[in-house]
Amino acid sequence: MTSSTESNLKNSPFASLHEQYGGQMVDFTGWNLPIRYTSILEEHRQVRTSGGFFDVSHMGRLRFRGPDAARCLDRVCTRQVQGMAEGQCRYSLVCNEQGGCRDDVLVYCMGPSEYLMVCNGANRAKIIAHIEDNRGDLDFKFDDQTEKTAMCAVQGPKVMEFIGSVSKEIPTLKRFRFLIKNLMVLKVIVSRTGYTGEDGVEVILDAKMAAPALKMLLKDLGQQDSIVRPCGLGARDTLRMEAGMPLYGHELTEEIDPLSAGLGFAVKLDKGETVDEGAPPVERFIGQDALQAIAAKGPVRRLVGLHVEGRRSPRQSMPILVGGEPLGEVTSGCVSPTLERPIAMGYLPSEHAVAGTPVQVDLGRSQVDAVVRDLPLYKRP
Repeated sequence: MTSSTESNLKNSPFASLHEQYGGQMVDFTGWNLPIRYTSILEEHRQVRTSGGFFDVSHMGRLRFRGPDAARCLDRVCTRQVQGMAEGQCRYSLVCNEQGGCRDDVLVYCMGPSEYLMVCNGANRAKIIAHIEDNRGDLDFKFDDQTEKTAMCAVQGPKVMEFIGSVSKEIPTLKRFRFLIKNLMVLKVIVSRTGYTGEDGVEVILDAKMAAPALKMLLKDLGQQDSIVRPCGLGARDTLRMEAGMPLYGHELTEEIDPLSAGLGFAVKLDKGETVDEGAPPVERFIGQDALQAIAAKGPVRRLVGLHVEGRRSPRQSMPILVGGEPLGEVTSGCVSPTLERPIAMGYLPSEHAVAGTPVQVDLGRSQVDAVVRDLPLYKRP
């Protein structure tokens, strides 16, 4: 196990658990986190059939409090924040003026004037600077709580039944809802969200109490026959690929807009243009004009899934050929443990981004046949 002192990496509040369960540690956006404990294949199948625990403490957690907190978030987020119900989460994008993605985020409504934003760990400093640059004279307090808190995800088809043995409320949560649970002297935020294509929860809690609280909740975590077992970031990546979920730096960048990425559901194109009677006006979001123009013409390219022949896994930046001509590019690829074949995501011109279209992927030394598929490539039963 790599020492964060030796490598200048940040240690997660769950570091003692990673050591206890034999995590193979790597540098992930400046954090010392487990890529795997056993094998990526075994951990992937554990999540698809039962349940897995993931340490995602590297994700940014930013708190907004004050009368103009919602206005600020509406200014930077593509979804509407004003009017969210307490206990509701919304997936959103943060865009630049050209409509490119600065990040994808989750916004939690903690109350009428209090919100939490969860962003990608690699983008935390960028998003903080973006918020400060665009807050103007809005009245709210802003606090980066990332290193004061811990965050984990517990995902899999048996997770909610398992959690039901310690909490009656959590299994009743609807998707994209959360509650704040008092665990002795500890407040825990539990949301029915995730990044694997399976049911489950994500949990935010105080960093100092994270490891003992987890041991109390998941008593048999490390046992061979336990419902929930520790899983690393490698399995998290293959799970999200099967589920067609974008990863920043791959499917999303400052040069890729959310409409091309198939995330139109998370963009309110008419934000701020209609006002409910008696309600305060809603801020337009940064990049809204650009996205309205893209929507009017239709995206030039679109994100697609690929079923790839052979045994080799496509990798990011490999060309996608249509009729022998390189017209697109792979953004992510792996050998799918569930589908038992190589799969990929990538961008193609819109006229070729149609399910069933035959293409080829240039693997470098050879070209292999592939077929365009709709995303997601896997849906849970």
